[in-house]
Amino acid sequence: MKELLLEMENYAKEKNVPIIEKESIAFIMKFIKANNIKNILEIGSAIGYSAILMASSNQETKVTTIERDETRYMECLKNVKKAGLDKKINVVFQDALEVNLSDVTYDLIFIDAAKGQYTKFFEKFKYFLEPNGVIITDNLKFHGYVGKSASIDSKNLRGLVEKIEKYIEFLKENEEFETKFYDLGDGLSISKRKNESK
Repeated sequence: MKELLLEMENYAKEKNVPIIEKESIAFIMKFIKANNIKNILEIGSAIGYSAILMASSNQETKVTTIERDETRYMECLKNVKKAGLDKKINVVFQDALEVNLSDVTYDLIFIDAAKGQYTKFFEKFKYFLEPNGVIITDNLKFHGYVGKSASIDSKNLRGLVEKIEKYIEFLKENEEFETKFYDLGDGLSISKRKNESK
């Protein structure tokens, strides 16, 4: 497994594929173990790095991961098979906003896909969260740009950072969920339904 992970890290570097930072995934794996999380939905598989690590953190943990980019989807399938986790990880090739889920709920929903769509992902998938489940979002610092959008020259980058900033506001002001922010890796948040935590 170590060899495969190293291989994937090198591939991600060479091909410029964003994968989760080690500090962040270590934190999430601890969280999975501590809370006995069994059913995970991941929005944005990339090459399967985080799905493989999440699925291997607990014997009973199963992951459904959604990826819309075909090259990454194929790479993810290949890596999941290599890791021997194809019975624990279900890879779905589709745009997450078009996926139809029914009769299924998750203990953890992990959002790590198109940053500009974070609010839409949150709003769509919160209905598939177990009563005590959590939504974890990655990349909230976005390489240190978040909070500094006004000083960014590139229009595209500024637009993206502004969307992440809006998403953070959306989380802070959310009546339904209570969110804690963690200064780990590239910035993480954990959102939990308020009425359950009282």
